[in-house]
Amino acid sequence: MTAEPRRTGRIVFLLCLAEALSMAGFAAYPAFLPTLRGEWQMSEAAAGAVGGAFFFGYMLAVPLLSGITDRIDARVVFIFSCLLAALGTAAFGLAAHGAATGALLQALAGAGLAGTYMPGLKALTDRVEGPRQSRYIAFYTATFGIGTTLSLLAAGTLGQRLPWQVAISLLAAGPTLAALIAFLGLAPHRREGARHAPWWPRFGPVLALREIRGYIVGYAVHCWELFGLRSWMVAFIAFAYAASQAQPWLSPTEAAALINLLGLPASILGNEMAGKAGRLRWIGGVMAASGALCWLAGASAALPWGLMLAALSLHFVAVMADSAALTAGLVAATPPSQRGAAMALYSMLGFGAGFVAPLVFGATLDLAGGNTSRLAWLLAFGTLGTGGLVWAMRWRRRGGAV
Repeated sequence: MTAEPRRTGRIVFLLCLAEALSMAGFAAYPAFLPTLRGEWQMSEAAAGAVGGAFFFGYMLAVPLLSGITDRIDARVVFIFSCLLAALGTAAFGLAAHGAATGALLQALAGAGLAGTYMPGLKALTDRVEGPRQSRYIAFYTATFGIGTTLSLLAAGTLGQRLPWQVAISLLAAGPTLAALIAFLGLAPHRREGARHAPWWPRFGPVLALREIRGYIVGYAVHCWELFGLRSWMVAFIAFAYAASQAQPWLSPTEAAALINLLGLPASILGNEMAGKAGRLRWIGGVMAASGALCWLAGASAALPWGLMLAALSLHFVAVMADSAALTAGLVAATPPSQRGAAMALYSMLGFGAGFVAPLVFGATLDLAGGNTSRLAWLLAFGTLGTGGLVWAMRWRRRGGAV
């Protein structure tokens, strides 16, 4: 291997590793949701609001933290935000004592993610270019699923041995280590003309491009389904286990972690298929499939636990199959000087949808009969996929433009 490919591989590996570690606290609240819901005496809507607060914090912070990467090195933003995520995660474990404080500290941790996920991608695209950039973007975006899986496994393992407060606080070690990796492993980068870029992103030039608008709105639909599903997956599996009166060999957190791990090949292979089948055609088809499969997943609580997990896995694979294709499409369509602003808006609307979706899911559970009703779970899952079905038809009819 020559020096340049070796350097490229090292950069991609370090950023993927740092991103996965930075997400150690990402699934802390969903993993302990069944416990915290009872301990804090929350309604389903309140429980969903606490989960959504993570994405609300992300939505508020991402315009600045991602947008300024057009002006300053994304590496600096990434390191700062890893430390912010560590602070939010540790504080949640040490100080959260109800829905209000839990939501506030979840928002702080979410703000930390706002400065790691897309700024980390910006750090990668600033340092790695060429015909394989789309593939490297797929590797990086798939790392989000690895980070979620590791977070669930770590939370579940620690939660079996320690009080939830201690278990969650220990997860702050992940983003701390990620900051150290980025600081020691990545050289500073300075792009020509960066000092003339605005401190606050200008969204007007980005929104003026129809193709970019299509990817941004498509990502919002994708995140609505994905983060709504991730926020309630552990609780749904726990309900389905109890309803079937089975004793599976996988705990709800372990099962959710393994399902999340399927996002890695689904995202990478989905991007490869998009390159062969046509990006717009692939994204439209996948959105339609995931929108339909969410209803199967919601109805699967009536099935034996193995089939229930299979239906949930199939839905999750469909949800993730357009993830990297959307992000790679956005990067390819955006001029380099506007990528920070485009990623900020893309991420803000996507994670903004991720903020609302868990709340709508929980409110639907409340209104339809509560968390012991199979019909309520079916209708709650339906709120995740309906938007995907509608948008898929619009996307394919208009060729990805809005």
